[in-house]
Amino acid sequence: CLTRIFARSSQAELRNCRLEKEELRAGQAGLAAAKHNAELALQLLLQVTTSSRASLRQLLSGAESLQLIADLLKSIDRISEVSEDGQ
Repeated sequence: CLTRIFARSSQAELRNCRLEKEELRAGQAGLAAAKHNAELALQLLLQVTTSSRASLRQLLSGAESLQLIADLLKSIDRISEVSEDGQ
């Protein structure tokens, strides 16, 4: 009788160990997937950051060009005023 109880107990313990092992493996797989997803997200964020910086540089360059054109137009306007006064 004790042998049967011990055998059943051992089988139940073995079953529990197998289930725990499967859960641990699933957890490791989930952790690996989460790590992979985090690495992909990091790469995408770095790409977006680089692209955003390039866009900002272009925008600033364009703004500087527009300012130069505005300054040039002001100078032309002043020159034409001086020419009109001189006539």
